[in-house]
Parts: sequence; C-alpha cells; structure tokens
Amino acid sequence: MKDLKPKEIVTELDKYIIGQKDAKKSVAIALRNRWRRCQLDKDLQEEINPKNIILIGPTGVGKTEIARRLANLTDSPFYKVEASKFTEVGYVGRDVESMIRDIVELTVNNLRGRQQDAVQEQAVKIAEERVLDILLPPSQPKQAFEMEDQPNSVESIESEPVPSASTREKLRTMLRKGKLDDRKIDLDVTAQSSPMVEIFSNTGIEEMGINVKDMLGNLMPKNTNRRKLSVKDAMKVLTQEEAAHLVDMEKVKTEAIEMVEQSGIIFIDEIDKIAGKGQSSGPEVSKEGVQRDLLPIVEGSSVPTKYGTVKTDHILFIASGAFHVSKPSDLIPELQGRFPIRVELTSLGAHEFTRILTEPKNALVLQYIALLRTEGVVITFTQDAVEKIADIAVEVNATTENIGARRLHTLMEKLLEEILFEAPDVADKAITIDAEFVTKQLMDIVENQDLSRYIL
Repeated sequence: MKDLKPKEIVTELDKYIIGQKDAKKSVAIALRNRWRRCQLDKDLQEEINPKNIILIGPTGVGKTEIARRLANLTDSPFYKVEASKFTEVGYVGRDVESMIRDIVELTVNNLRGRQQDAVQEQAVKIAEERVLDILLPPSQPKQAFEMEDQPNSVESIESEPVPSASTREKLRTMLRKGKLDDRKIDLDVTAQSSPMVEIFSNTGIEEMGINVKDMLGNLMPKNTNRRKLSVKDAMKVLTQEEAAHLVDMEKVKTEAIEMVEQSGIIFIDEIDKIAGKGQSSGPEVSKEGVQRDLLPIVEGSSVPTKYGTVKTDHILFIASGAFHVSKPSDLIPELQGRFPIRVELTSLGAHEFTRILTEPKNALVLQYIALLRTEGVVITFTQDAVEKIADIAVEVNATTENIGARRLHTLMEKLLEEILFEAPDVADKAITIDAEFVTKQLMDIVENQDLSRYIL
C-alpha cells in the first residue's frame, strides 16, 4: 500500500473498468486512508474509522468490479454478499453476522494455502524419506524365542543386515529422476470423512460457543485406507499431508483475524432491496429489521467465530444498489450515517461499450480471439464491427431492461454462435468480423421486439 498512491490506484482500476472516475476516486481515497491510519500512534488509530461507501447506479456499470479489483490490488480479505439474502433475527435464514464468519473462513483458507506453499520444499523432503522407507524398509531384528524341544535354551538374537546407505542414495537418485514414478506401492491414506452430524441454526454453530462438528471429528479415530498408488501419486499425497502438518494453524488463525480486522473489505450488494420502511404487519420479514441487525456490524462490534472473536470497527464496507424504487434516504438514519460517502455511477453509452469491448486487459473481444485460437481459428474484428455491437447494445438496453455492460456478453455469444459451433471443422481458419456480418447476425433479432426480449 505504501507504493500505491490514489492516482496509481485509479490507473490500475482503469486497466479493467471503463469510466466511473468519481467512484474510482472515492475508493482510492478510502484505500489510501487505511495506509495513512496505520502510520499513526496506536491510540489515534483506534479513533479513526473507515469511511464506508455507497455506490449508486444501475446494474452492469462496474460497481462490483470496482470493489473486487480494489481488494486484489492490496491483497486484502474480500467478501461479496447480497443484502437480500439476510433475514432479521428470529427468522429462518442467514443472519448478518455470517458475513464476518465467511470472510474469516476465506482468509484462513487463503493463508493456510500460502503457508503450505511456503513449506512445500521441506514437505517434499519428508515425503521423499517416507517413500524411501516404503521402497526400502529398515530391517527388524529377529525376535528371540524358546525352542519347544529345549525349554531352557534361547536362540541368540541375530540382526538381519541393514540396507546400506549407498543403496538408499541410489534409490533416492532414481526417485528424483522419475525412474520410479510408475512403480506401485502400498500407502496408508487418511480418509477425508466427517461425522454425519448436521445442526440447523440460523445463527450459526459459532453462536453456540462450540463447534460440534470439529469436536466430534477430533473424538473419533482417524480412518486410514490402504491404497495401491504409483510412486509419483504417492509423493503428491504425502507432500500435501506433510505440508498440512508443517503449517502452524494457531499463527494462521491469529494472522487471519488481524488481516480481516485491519484490512478486510466487505461488499454488500443490493442494499436497496432492504431499503424502505415497510408498513406491513404480521409474520413477515421486515426490511427495517434487517437494517437494524446490519447496523451494529457496520458501526463496529465483536463477532464470535470458530477462529476467535473479530472486531468489525475497521472493516471497510462498500454497499451498492440501483435504487430504482427506493432512495438512499429510505435507509434508517443510523445506517445512513455509517455510509458517509455516496457516489453515483453513470449509465454506459455506445462510446463506453466500444472501449469495454477492446481496451481492458480482460476485454470481451480479446477473450473470444483467444478462445478460437485454441482451434486454430484466427478471427479479426474491424473497428466498425465493434462500434456496431456497441450501438446494438445501447438500443437493446433502451428497448428492454437496461443491464449495462452485461448486454455485451449476450450479444457476443449470439454473434459468434455459429463460428464457435463450427470452429473445429471449419475450412477457412481466418475469419473477419465486420459491421455487415454483425448486422446480418443480429439485426433481425433486434428489430423483432418479442424475439429480442427472449434472446438478447
């Protein structure tokens, strides 16, 4: 983060997201403020809370992509959740605290994977020794026993000759060169099974103060299955097993909780779906009730998880919604106050669609060119073809539902449907897509309103 200035953050986001400069500027400032806060004294750090953001705009304009790319830039723990999946406490469904438990779970898994990668070299050495022990087992001394016909005589203990170190080293060399890869060996593999216990609770197992599944799993004996594997496969299994043993899980849990607390980003999508003060009475899930449950999490509270208690005071929350029916002011006042920054994202036009098709690193045109290249087919898009696709996207969005840049995915798939189907057998491996081709493939559907509603 020290090297990422706000302008550089915006530049990085520009590689994947077209337009929306105001939104990029706001999230860049929020991200830089996190680094600034970490440079302050501990006492002052605790007083400075993140400035949460609401991104307002129709679907398909880049709200989710901005948040996701932002998290990737800083390698921050990131979790996306839809507000509409939550219910207020007392109803069957997910409670709002589950988002904290989920982001901690994801972070622990990511850190565990990194730690296993870090000890991979050491794990390979241990796995190598275990395979050599199977291929060349150390000899056991003969057991002393009494002769039946001579009860008082005892046979002297004789040790079988122990394999020489040179034999073991020869096998090691062959193992490393891959000469033993196809040899079969018997290996005891720990069975990956969990106890058949399920607990149904809308508040999560952590709320009960104990993880019943883990407890029962630890009480039950480990099941091992003897499998006949090739040496190559056995090395993979044993390396994974040893890497898992070498990871310090207590350290991973502590680091994961600290990362979530200090640099976690939670993206709450469709927050407009819980806006509005419903006047209905009766046993219905209240939108305002969900907001009130969400409030303490966003304000800052302690949430119990199976890895430890997580404080949410400094997690950055980015909310988004189209707000077609409701308005941000329809949220309860307390929740509005916890999202002080509001940015309106603009709808996309033909110019933005043209840029989206060609400019980003993951541009749609580049994706289809790469996909067809695997079949030996080289397709070329002319500039007028790209502009025609953009114009059609604008027209279809205007006459049907406006789904923003997601319309381009539908159009591109329909446009190249025949080419993608015939690609393995097509004789002409060089294909040019021009405006005439686009018109021929799509205009009949676009002009037929009923057809375009179903297909595009």
